[in-house]
Amino acid sequence: MKVKVKYFASIREGVGLGHEAFDTPASTLGALRDDLIARGGAYADSLARGRAVRVALNQVMSDESAALMDGCEVAFFPPVTGG
Repeated sequence: MKVKVKYFASIREGVGLGHEAFDTPASTLGALRDDLIARGGAYADSLARGRAVRVALNQVMSDESAALMDGCEVAFFPPVTGG
């Protein structure tokens, strides 16, 4: 399925892209993250397991077990603190 993936803040800087269309066999957000990590390089570094990464599905904060749908929008970003 095709999903639109957005990257924010330090993840965007690491990957070098703000967004991209991505074809994936993944059925969940966690599986999509693993697919992106498997690309290696900056993706593996920026989205690595053990790194704090938040994820939203269609602009709603979601758990990695959330199901993907064709054409959905997924956003990855680091946790943010305010002041």
